[in-house]
Amino acid sequence: MQQRAEVTAFVALGANLGDLAQALREALQRLSETPGVRLVRASSLYRTAPIDSSGPDYLNAVAELATTLTAPDLLTTLQAIEQGAGRARPYRNAPRTLDLDLLLYGSARIDSATLTVPHPRMGERAFVLVPLSEIAPGLVSHDAMKNVSGQAIRPE
Repeated sequence: MQQRAEVTAFVALGANLGDLAQALREALQRLSETPGVRLVRASSLYRTAPIDSSGPDYLNAVAELATTLTAPDLLTTLQAIEQGAGRARPYRNAPRTLDLDLLLYGSARIDSATLTVPHPRMGERAFVLVPLSEIAPGLVSHDAMKNVSGQAIRPE
């Protein structure tokens, strides 16, 4: 059986309930321990106010992965890690112990009932673009950064 070629994927991490830094560190550890997933690098941690929701500030980061998993399988993995961290979804944009979003999966364009890649709101969020530009500056345009310049974000 032939091994699938690795695909570069980017995942946004966020949390605003519990021990935020620990939640992000554990999520990165779980990702690195997942068969078919290799953690290439992770951004610094950034603190941001909630957008379109309420609750405490978020701690955010972006990770670059090399994976042989398909995009749907990677999404399933991300959701399992969220659930393992106690993620509940009582309502849209509720505060969360952990949020993992698949931002990019190689050059794939996916629009299914369960997955949209590139992530449809990534270009509207400083908490995605700033850490993404830290680890993959070629993926974030000056105009995109300018569009989110009014959103407060600070290194942790």
